[in-house]
Formats: sequence, C-alpha cells, structure tokens
Amino acid sequence: MKRRHLIQVCGLTAVALAAPLALAQSAPFKIGLVLPMTGQQASTGRQIEAAARLYMAQNGDTVAGRKIELIVKDDTSLPDVTKRLAQELIVNDKVDVLAGMGITPSAMATAPLATQSKTPLVVMAAATSSITNASPYIVRTSFTLPQVSVAMGDWAPKNGIKSVVTLVSDYGPGNDAEKYFSERFALNGGKVIEKLRVPLRNPDFAPFLQKVRDAKPDALFVFVPSGAGAAVMKQFAERGMDKAGIKLIATGDVTDDDQLNDMGDGALGVVTTHHYSADHNSALNKKFVEAFEKANKGMRPNFMGVGGYDGMRVIYEALKSTKGKGGGDALLAGMKGQVFESPRGQVLIDAQTRDIVQDVYLRKVEKKNGQLYNVEFDVIKAVKDPGKEK
Repeated sequence: MKRRHLIQVCGLTAVALAAPLALAQSAPFKIGLVLPMTGQQASTGRQIEAAARLYMAQNGDTVAGRKIELIVKDDTSLPDVTKRLAQELIVNDKVDVLAGMGITPSAMATAPLATQSKTPLVVMAAATSSITNASPYIVRTSFTLPQVSVAMGDWAPKNGIKSVVTLVSDYGPGNDAEKYFSERFALNGGKVIEKLRVPLRNPDFAPFLQKVRDAKPDALFVFVPSGAGAAVMKQFAERGMDKAGIKLIATGDVTDDDQLNDMGDGALGVVTTHHYSADHNSALNKKFVEAFEKANKGMRPNFMGVGGYDGMRVIYEALKSTKGKGGGDALLAGMKGQVFESPRGQVLIDAQTRDIVQDVYLRKVEKKNGQLYNVEFDVIKAVKDPGKEK
C-alpha cells in the first residue's frame, strides 16, 4: 500500500511539474505586427499584413502544437506611437515576437524594448543599415539601402552617366542611399554635382526638381520611401526632365510594384536596383504573385510584401526549431543562419549580423501584356550589407 501510494504521489508530482510546460506549449503563439496602416506609408502596412496572412493561409495557423495569433496594430508611422504599441503588446498581450516596422525611426524606437524584454523583433520593412546594431534581438527580412545603392553606383558610370544630382528623403535610409551611391559613383569616376534632401513628411519635389534641371546632370539619382515614388515620377515628367536629357535612376522603392501601373508611360525605361520585382522569373515567385493577387483583389505584391512573407517564414521555422517552446533567446537562435529560397531568390539570415544577404537586380521599367513591370536584366549575387563591411 505504501509503495502504491508513493508511486501515485510521484506520478501526480510529475504531472504537476509538466502542467506549466504543457500549458505554455498549448497557449497561442502571439506575433505583434506593428505597421503604418494609415497615413503616408499606408501601402507598406497593407502589403505586409496581406503577405503575412497569405503565408499563414498557405502554411497553416498551428506550428509545433502552438496556434499562431497575429495581432496587427496601426502606428501611423509615428515612432512615439510605435513605441507605445510595442510596449502594450509586450506587457499586456505578452507577445512572443514583435514584427513589422514600416520606417526606420519606428524600428529604432522599438529596439530598446526588444532588448529589455528579450523579445525578437523581425524588421520586415525599415532599411537603414544600422537598425540591426540597435538591439541584439533584431532580425531583418527586408533589405538595406547600401545593398541596392552601391549596385547603382557601379552600373551608372559604365552606362554613359558621368554626372549626377542625388535627391533623397531626409532620414536614415535616404542618408544611407546618398552616402553609399555617391561614394561608389565617385570611386568609379563619376561626379556628384549636388546632393538634395527632401523632408520626409509632406514633401514637395517641385523646387528640388527645378534645381536639378538647372544643374543639367546626366542623371538624377532618387531614393524616396515606398508610396512616394509616384509623386516623384509625375513631377519629373511634368517638368520635362527626360526631354531635357536628364535620365532618372533610382533604388527600386521609386518604381514600387504596388504603384507602378499608376505612374503611366513616363516610367518606361527607368533603371533601378533592387532585391525584388513581381516580374522575377522563378516558379516560386510566379506562384507567390498569383496567390497574393488572388487573395487581395488583384493587388500586386511589392518588395514590402515579400519582406513580410519571408519574415513569417523566419518566425515559423524558428518556432519549429524550439519544438513549440518559444522563448526569446531560443527563437533568436532559430532565426539566425536560416537559408531558403524566397520569391526574390536565395536568401540568408547572417548569423553574425542578423541581417539579410540576398541578390540585387538591375531592372528596367518595360511594358508586358499592357502592364508596367520592373524587368530584371542583370544580377549581383549574395550581396551583404556594405554598411557592415569592415
């Protein structure tokens, strides 16, 4: 009797000890997705949320026994709002992962919270080089401006462009684009005549474009965030810049797939460097574009969408690697070093920098089947962020 009683007590104790673990593993796995759903960068939020939901629809909403719960918050691209929402998600909702981050100031505002709470922060959009340095818990699935700007600094001088004026939005990514393009362009024998910076909020490009016209460079190099490219393209055409013999070259943010068809034929021939085009010729991308458009009333995925889609993949695989247990440090370890084929091509999450290594493409806007596309014509393989090269 005593022996049987002892066995029963031991069994109950084991069950009691296992209960919290079982409860933790059966509790929902919460992803706090903080994005600009309204305001100037609303297209970024719309694309990333749509891509995240598509990934869940295709791969199920349960991973390693944990139900995935996506909590979407609108920060309207205001860093103070981002920080407050992130704090609420960590403290009140007890999220396992933070994600999104439409612009650099939002990511920077959230970085200390990720560090303090040991919550992985998957940056799906913001593209300033230094973001991953702001917290050891940040992993990026988007891109960096140095990655795509250096490529243009190499291409332009080899293709008859000897003088350039740069025009960038005046914040982190714009400063990166200006610096890394200008340095590489000059290294290759090009001349930067003038560097112009436009306010991020409510920009009026007209007076800046007039300065460019007066300076008469071979080309204008532009970076503006996703969503603002259409305004630049419209005013560039209205001022007859192309007719004055000034070419437009840019990072791919300007000829954003989500807005390209609305830009009209004035965009034809514009050469950009970027890491993703909806026209990317791979079986995986064709399936991705078709599924995305079907799920979103014909909306074409852009580079923000692919950053969100791949970000969800990185989170899912990290959770699988912990067998559903989660935990900030274990999830972070599971995110580092992931190598996979994305709709954009082969990518790697660098284990040391927690940043993305990916192909960068040269593209030209062309018309195909009555629609405008960024058609790739060359590729630079496995590009690391030049901002982190020593």
